[in-house]
Amino acid sequence: MLPKTTLNNTDLAVSTLCYGTNMLGTVLDQGQSNAILDAFTGLGGNFIDTARMYGDWIPDAPKGASERAIGAWLKTRSRDGLVIATKGGGMDMRAGDWANRCNPAAVAQDLGESLDHLGLDGVDLYWLHADNPEAPVEPIIDALLEHQAAGRIRHFGASNWAADRIASANAYAASLGKAGFVASQTFWGLAKPDAAAAGQQGYVLYYEDSGYDALHAAGLPFIPYAAQSGGYFTKLAEGQSVPDGIAARYAHPANAQRLSAAKDIAAAHGVSVNTVVLSYLASQPNQTIPIFGARTIAQVEDSVKAIELRLDAAELAALRVG
Repeated sequence: MLPKTTLNNTDLAVSTLCYGTNMLGTVLDQGQSNAILDAFTGLGGNFIDTARMYGDWIPDAPKGASERAIGAWLKTRSRDGLVIATKGGGMDMRAGDWANRCNPAAVAQDLGESLDHLGLDGVDLYWLHADNPEAPVEPIIDALLEHQAAGRIRHFGASNWAADRIASANAYAASLGKAGFVASQTFWGLAKPDAAAAGQQGYVLYYEDSGYDALHAAGLPFIPYAAQSGGYFTKLAEGQSVPDGIAARYAHPANAQRLSAAKDIAAAHGVSVNTVVLSYLASQPNQTIPIFGARTIAQVEDSVKAIELRLDAAELAALRVG
């Protein structure tokens, strides 16, 4: 069973794994979505992450398909104890113009649509899905504080924001006597990306060597997405082919050594490579709650095992090779 932990700087008691729902309502129909969410919560999970844009890349899917699937599921059960997070201010995938939408007006539009899709008056954690590094942080934080005061969000966080931008935003919030971003949702996993290929695919920030470690050590929780690196190591370990996009994203020479270390640790503990991949993040010394993906109940069950495995400092160092 997944234990709970209080997310630093908040009153949110969250499971130590977060389920990422970008497949709900599209790859997984409503019945499959219900079954996956029931399985996750049945194993102690309560932290669910979605986004206003999830599913919008499927032209004939309803707008906000993932949020709608979660909303339909929520109608079948009590909301008590669940921590629902969603994201806004990202690009409009239906427009396809790549316009930067990290601004108060776009966030207000996205948040309103998200609440409608989810069937909620407010969400527990609201992420800005992207940043506009050219925009001053003050109006953005002011807008989030207004939504917070109105009860539409309880806490807010930054996804794909650079460390210095998070620090600036939080310094401004502190000058108002308010909490700023309570967590960072960051592109981070055991597989080391090829920077150029990852950037071309839209993965512009990465935890290692990006200045995040000081924020993390100071108590800012990290909620990594792409925590399983698209299944890169799992597929290689099981002799499966790796899709071209994922292979290009993680075409870094360090990953051959990291895979070897992951296999050795998995064998020593009698667990899957996927378990080691997630445990690498869950075992970090500073609060880290990985977002995992799963399209079957068996995958949910395997991923939950990561929390049962606590890697020691030597094992973490072995996995960080290269």
